[in-house]
Amino acid sequence: MSSYHQKGVILSACILFMYVVGLMISVWHLPGPFPTGNNHSRKSATLTLRNNKENGVVVVPLNPNNSHHDDPSSRQAQQQQQQKQQSKEADSSSSNSLNISTTGIMNQWTDDDDDDAIAVDDDDDNTADDDNTADDDDDDDEIEMENNFEKEEEEEAYGTEPEDDDIENENPVFESNNHNQQKERGLDDKLRGDGEDAEKAFQTQSQPQNQIQSSSSSNNNSVVPKSIWPVTINNEDGRWVDIQHPGDTSITMTVPQFWSAPVHDHTLMTREKAMQIGTCIHAAAEANNNDDNNLQRGDRCPVDDRTIYVAIASYRDWQCRFTVESIFNRARYPERIRVGVVDQIVDDGMDYHCNAPITDCDTKPDQALCKYKGQVDVFQMDASLGVGPVFARHIGHRMYRGEYYAMQVDAHVSFVQDWDTDIVHQLQQTGDEMAVLTTYLTDFQNSIDPNTYQSLRHTRPIMCNTDYEGGVQGKHLRHLSQPEGVPNINDMPQLEPYWAAGFSFSRGHFVVNVPYDPYQPMIFQGEEMSIGIRGFTIGYDYFASQNSICFHHYAEKDPKRAGVKHFWENANKYSGTGKIAMARLLGIVDMNPETDRSTWNHAEEDRYGLGKVRTTNTFYETFGIDVVSKTTEHHLCSFVDSGKMHNQFMEHLRKDGMGIDYSKITYKFKDPRKNY
Repeated sequence: MSSYHQKGVILSACILFMYVVGLMISVWHLPGPFPTGNNHSRKSATLTLRNNKENGVVVVPLNPNNSHHDDPSSRQAQQQQQQKQQSKEADSSSSNSLNISTTGIMNQWTDDDDDDAIAVDDDDDNTADDDNTADDDDDDDEIEMENNFEKEEEEEAYGTEPEDDDIENENPVFESNNHNQQKERGLDDKLRGDGEDAEKAFQTQSQPQNQIQSSSSSNNNSVVPKSIWPVTINNEDGRWVDIQHPGDTSITMTVPQFWSAPVHDHTLMTREKAMQIGTCIHAAAEANNNDDNNLQRGDRCPVDDRTIYVAIASYRDWQCRFTVESIFNRARYPERIRVGVVDQIVDDGMDYHCNAPITDCDTKPDQALCKYKGQVDVFQMDASLGVGPVFARHIGHRMYRGEYYAMQVDAHVSFVQDWDTDIVHQLQQTGDEMAVLTTYLTDFQNSIDPNTYQSLRHTRPIMCNTDYEGGVQGKHLRHLSQPEGVPNINDMPQLEPYWAAGFSFSRGHFVVNVPYDPYQPMIFQGEEMSIGIRGFTIGYDYFASQNSICFHHYAEKDPKRAGVKHFWENANKYSGTGKIAMARLLGIVDMNPETDRSTWNHAEEDRYGLGKVRTTNTFYETFGIDVVSKTTEHHLCSFVDSGKMHNQFMEHLRKDGMGIDYSKITYKFKDPRKNY
């Protein structure tokens, strides 16, 4: 071959090589599963809330380092940090900032700083009043006065409500993206469907390698997904779905998929199935080739290695970040904790972000929001979309990723030292796999030693006091103030009939099997009966903890919380939706037999409805509730708080620990002070 021909061949080969490389580069930079802005790298993903009435999508990007500080010097440090970060991003091939937005509506995760978090609405808390009784008043918001830093910083950081001029205003840059034209990479197109269908498609596709099939009876044929640790929702390509906003169906929101559909299969969940749920931070030392990556070890997982998911719903609450600090700083094993915050804020400089460090991380890197930022997932949404705690906590349940335990608390709570080992031990003491520790929290004041962070209380509230109340939304049950005293059962948590939203600690399968119903906008009172009764029919039992591991900050106790906003500032915007939602809530739990069942919404009732282990009638008859006359048998606490309920009913705990067998209980409470 001549030199000329050789050169020609070489030149052709070079051209072909450059063409292939160019193709590879173009494919590499194809958009990911979600629309990306011009300034985002391959790993970035911009999730959007879309208004169906408009053709385009307006994305309002948030600053990845959007942390508000309490003084000008910290703000200057923040700006320097942002400049450094922008310089790094210019030189880097990837960033991990994740925003969800529509015009004026934002959700953000920051994974380049590993700032991830989840939330549930904590505005609506029920806890103890001045007389050490648990109060469910919506106006009682807690204040996280106790800091996790040195004492000299308490007044200037922890106990100081942000002033308007302490918060940096931002000038958002608007970018346009067409969400509908984006293609998913590496997943079938059917995964871009909406809601439950997309989740089922995802699970069906990934079942061979990502799910655990139970070998039990055909009645328990649901499949448990594979779980991992560490985990974050931030990098889950293909695991996001579009849902309609429950208060305004013209708005579409992109939210995380559920980790799993309910696994109770409308029958008593087997212990084998329950043991498949729950991530251990380490695989078994004796693992073989078949299970060397399996972290779902059931009760073979060492107690201190069992992961904990903490869901927080926050509505414009400046104290949320102090709660997160308390969670990590007071835990004995913070490495096994993951926090998910649903942060409903006004993102124009008015509100603090729940994942914003109290002080600049360069100045104080040992803060939890600096040190453990990779274990905090935040779903941020504009406060104008807030329709109450139910929807916020629904998103919080979507953020659960298979952790061994699941806890729900409000955004203004202070924890005691070593709270994680304490509450896990208490749950184990019940011997009940279906146990849920839940109560209205005692007030923070005079409850935690400022030096040791140990509890100063020897009492605890117990859930036993409820009654009907009326209103625009219709008659429904509402929990009242709860008694607090020294437990009459002192060797384990004490059985109680009711569930409380302000504090709940259980095995992870509780949030899998009893997810918050998204079709309940503008509901506050009634939320707890919905979850509580649905959980009861699926087989769960409720217990008051022996001692409190955290305490609630109430607005009536401290004026600094008086200015915290509530979701009902949006009441006019979503007028009428609460009444429709209450009809569904009452209908699902059989509390409005006088109402034609065809008149309320039955959407996704299989997921958000009842179980078949126990009936609602069993619940109502056992605890003296008449759903026809809308009355209750009063003084139920005389049966509950005394320990009589515990002693009688715990005799019927199943031998395998899978809940109390109510088919063997014939007790029906009657008011002991009433003449029949």
